Amino acid sequence: MTGAVSPDRRRFLTAGAAVLGAAASAQLWLPAAAHAAETPLPDGVFSLGVASGDPLPDGVVLWTRLAPDPLNGGGMPDRVVPVEWQVAEDQRFRKLVRRGTAQARPEYGHSVHVDVRGLRADRTYWYRFRTSGQLSPVGRTRTAPHPYSSGGSLRMALASCQNWQHGYFTPYADMLDQDPDVVVFVGDYIYESTPSATALRRHEGTGEPFSLVQYRNRYAQYRTDPDLAAMHANAPFVVSFDDHEVDNDFAGEIPQDPDKQPHDAFVARLTAAYQAFYEHMPVRATAVPNGPHIRMYRRLEFGRLARLNVLDTRQYRSDQATSQAGAQDPSLTMLGARQKQWLLGGLQDSPARWNLIASQIMMAETDLKVGEGKLWFYDAWDGYQAERNRFLQEFKQVRNPVVLSGDRHLTMISDLKEDYADPDSAVVGAEFVGTSISSNGDQDQAAFRKEWDPRRPDNPHWKLLDAHRGYHLFDIRRAGIDAQVRVVDTVRQPSATPSTLAKLRVEAGRPGVEVV
Repeated sequence: MTGAVSPDRRRFLTAGAAVLGAAASAQLWLPAAAHAAETPLPDGVFSLGVASGDPLPDGVVLWTRLAPDPLNGGGMPDRVVPVEWQVAEDQRFRKLVRRGTAQARPEYGHSVHVDVRGLRADRTYWYRFRTSGQLSPVGRTRTAPHPYSSGGSLRMALASCQNWQHGYFTPYADMLDQDPDVVVFVGDYIYESTPSATALRRHEGTGEPFSLVQYRNRYAQYRTDPDLAAMHANAPFVVSFDDHEVDNDFAGEIPQDPDKQPHDAFVARLTAAYQAFYEHMPVRATAVPNGPHIRMYRRLEFGRLARLNVLDTRQYRSDQATSQAGAQDPSLTMLGARQKQWLLGGLQDSPARWNLIASQIMMAETDLKVGEGKLWFYDAWDGYQAERNRFLQEFKQVRNPVVLSGDRHLTMISDLKEDYADPDSAVVGAEFVGTSISSNGDQDQAAFRKEWDPRRPDNPHWKLLDAHRGYHLFDIRRAGIDAQVRVVDTVRQPSATPSTLAKLRVEAGRPGVEVV
């Protein structure tokens, strides 16, 4: 399942449908009568590419959105459009295994979500869409292993935080070459910030998005990044959102600046943001929003090798604390009662060798104060310490817990400790906080070291700290997880030179992580 993409494969994936060179095939896809009945659509309906997500042993979600004018609402007529889809065992579609027709509806931005079932476990498939005589790019996806499969390996990439204005998404070009089986994206897919005249790549629009059309335009702009589009077309994504998909540091239905955003107005903004998120992500119908609510926490199984628990750390949380005493208030919750019990149950009854938790924000402690005393980021798990500590206690009884996080725009790899107030307490797990794809741009490394290195003695659980842009890559096997921190030399140019910053290892049955 692992290995690098060959140059020929890479050219095929980035070129999409063009390599098919088979217009006749497109014409034969539908009966002649159906062709005649179609009302032609504008050219370029597949401008946003294709994607897949949430793989199961027998299925996967296939996604596209019809948008010939992507930055201006989409440019589609106000009617339902039938979109055909095909799944094949080969990239030339000679061995079709599933096909059908989905309805691209205007009320969902003419997005298409096909929940394909009846596929074989642990297999690679190719897929494509067609409407109004136009073929989509070709996507490649992969199903999860058989539920009782206990061996083999899984190559997983961890990504987060891609700010359009801060740089190109060049780490995805290297990720494509590394050919992961699945990509876990833990938040900040878009940023809601206003366009900046000094930005490397300026946000569309004239201000922050508030309406559904504005959020659609912002997502569409991000989807036009060629490296992101190519990666979506190469492997299934498992996605969740953090704050910038809506509004910085929001909590539940409370905005960062409630004095400027009245409750009713913010609920309307949540409703628009969640719908746009659903419309642009390869997720199942269980994630169709209900007004200002969307169900995103879920669980995916990769045989008996790994269970992936995907959290939602935004919708159900209490408002952030503003003091140390507040951060230790036992009434504060990050997950809400129902999600907390769901996670605890999933950890306690897991049959998997590895129990992975995709958390949008960092779980390990970050003590910002040099010397005596503590100073925390209250938006992270440090601001919800009673609930965090409950999970760390639970981890002592969980087989091989590993937390995968984002948000920080830094690589921060840590041991998870039973009690951060006691430096001698037991190590109960490992956490990989992935750096950003582009957020913070090409950071000043000397300035970063000057700020952060003095904090290392107060955070002895930190195993690696770095400020380059990139992502994390994991090769998961029964005996252990081999991790690589993959970085690029720049995000200020459309192409970059990648490298391995560090290699780390988590041994099965031995909590914690080591640099190798």
